Amino acid sequence: MNYSETIAYLHSLTDYEKTRLERYTAETLDLSRVERLLEAMGNPHHSFRAVHIAGTKGKGSTAALCEASLRAAGYRTGLYTSPHLHTFRERIQVVGQKIAREEIVALVEEYRPVIEHIRGVTTFEAITALGFLHFARVGVEIAVVEVGLGGRLDATNVIVPEVSIITSLSFDHTHLLGDTLDKIAYEKAGIVKPGIPVVSAPQQEEAAAVIESVARQRGAPLTKVGHDWQYTAGAAELDGQHFTARRIIGGGSVFDGAYWTPLLGRHQLENATCAIAALDILSRRGLEIPGEAVREGLRTVHWPGRLEMLSREPLVVVDCAHNPYSAQVLRQALDEWFPGKKWVLIFGASTDKDIVGMLRALLPLSAHLIVTRSDHPRAASPVELADMAATAGGGAEVSVNPRKALRRGLALLGAEYGLLATGSIFLVADVREEWARYTGAPLPENDGE
Repeated sequence: MNYSETIAYLHSLTDYEKTRLERYTAETLDLSRVERLLEAMGNPHHSFRAVHIAGTKGKGSTAALCEASLRAAGYRTGLYTSPHLHTFRERIQVVGQKIAREEIVALVEEYRPVIEHIRGVTTFEAITALGFLHFARVGVEIAVVEVGLGGRLDATNVIVPEVSIITSLSFDHTHLLGDTLDKIAYEKAGIVKPGIPVVSAPQQEEAAAVIESVARQRGAPLTKVGHDWQYTAGAAELDGQHFTARRIIGGGSVFDGAYWTPLLGRHQLENATCAIAALDILSRRGLEIPGEAVREGLRTVHWPGRLEMLSREPLVVVDCAHNPYSAQVLRQALDEWFPGKKWVLIFGASTDKDIVGMLRALLPLSAHLIVTRSDHPRAASPVELADMAATAGGGAEVSVNPRKALRRGLALLGAEYGLLATGSIFLVADVREEWARYTGAPLPENDGE
């Protein structure tokens, strides 16, 4: 197989990123399949240390912050994330470099017979096992691994990490994970391992209670950002923001002090402090991590599509907000970074999301709403989105694709407006690519998946 055929083969397996998963159960998501895959590969996940990250919002940013800091400390790092923004190869990275096409082809060709021998292997399970095998073969010392969905039954939950992180929890995938925060927290806290330290972002009361209970039952030392670690916001700039972080409980840390990160939005300070707290735990578990390496990691981290400013003039911003809570956090960040600005809003979302809830959060800052759809099987049609906008209390202009939506949005801009594209990672990817074509900039790397 060539590279395109290899990616098509992986997606030919049961692919719950493209088709709706109806049940989040141990029968549907059977971790024994991943364990058997990995056993056939020689249990590669036992050859490297790991940081494991679950959450509703911020887990990708937190993963990127951890990996950048560990890489700055001199470690040979792996980064496993999903979904990807532009190319599948973003999901499996070593020391900041995406896996090569040839490496993916070789891995799949070698282990395709094993994948097909184990009945029911899903796309994500196969990719997870192959990613761990790649990390082992290239000598990764520590991998930062982001959960795909939930936590308890996620394919990544076969690892025993040095530290686990649970970022901010809110309502998402409620038909799978539960319709209350305590049910969602229980699934996310499924990554907590006996005796393994866990870091939690500030949580709502019912979610915090579940995390604390699970950690206590499993003898997992719990560090809470907002209690054990505190952060204080500093000056905010269009290029980034300053803040300070400090360990309050258990004495000071070598990581106490001032930081700067290019990630915008005060919610990123919460993610950054989770990363710092986890790195502090790693340092106390024997990893050599100088304080300056953490500062460099936070200073140089690259995580596109998250409150990302593509242009200042005209003002063009993209963000991957994909549920009502994320949309509300986005609105608050825009109010702080761009006070008084109204937005021409390009919006597209997946059918399994609370679209009306997102629109209700975003419509107050919108001067004009354009609804469109990304090139993804689960994307809601623009006509459906327009109907939901009416339900949310607003009107919408329908655009058949992101290319036309972007050009229409730019035509509507005045000095008082900015252009914002949000609603899903897939829409953000399309708009980033269309913006590059519009401006003549180099296109983001895209292998056509």
